[in-house]
Amino acid sequence: MRTIALFALFVIAAAAQNARQARPKLPGEDWIQLFNAKDLTGWNEVGKEKWTVEGNAIHGIATSKSYGYLETVKNYKDFHLFLRFKCEGNGNSGVFFHSAFKPGTSDISQGLQFEIDCRIGQHTGGIYGDGRQWIVWPAPENELVVRHNEWNEYLLKVEGNRYFSRLNGVVMVDFTDPSPRSFDGTIALQLHSGGEGNMWFKDIWIRDLTKR
Repeated sequence: MRTIALFALFVIAAAAQNARQARPKLPGEDWIQLFNAKDLTGWNEVGKEKWTVEGNAIHGIATSKSYGYLETVKNYKDFHLFLRFKCEGNGNSGVFFHSAFKPGTSDISQGLQFEIDCRIGQHTGGIYGDGRQWIVWPAPENELVVRHNEWNEYLLKVEGNRYFSRLNGVVMVDFTDPSPRSFDGTIALQLHSGGEGNMWFKDIWIRDLTKR
């Protein structure tokens, strides 16, 4: 009986731990779910790539060699974002912010991205975009932090022109942009052009800091 009771306590503790891991390990109760783990309510598909919900996660698969995005319906200016991602295959991805698209196309007209690329040395956690190419890279010693074919934890902060990323508990960039070009827009998950995109996202939470 004691063995059974101990096992039951272990199961309950494990379940509680999993529940805690499903949301950011940060103080404050003003985090809300950006993805409901059931469907794509609150998101718009941009481009021709395939976005589905499988096993409480968003699965993005490239079906062409064009860019594809899944963007929020709502705009966000200043925010903290927490999510988990997993790379399958060698496709490049990212989390765009302050983004906007040319009407009827997947051509982005503004926005920066926090890079996601699980191949070693591809600067996951760095900032790219707004027509300026790379804005900042993580330190070389942090290029090994990302894990291929495993879930990675990503904490992203946008506060005015300060951009912060933390990957698997390691700060990748904490950068103040001297010449920002975009200041408001959607958040968008990306499948890079090339047809190799196969990405998973889950446990997406946001803390909206913007006073509207």
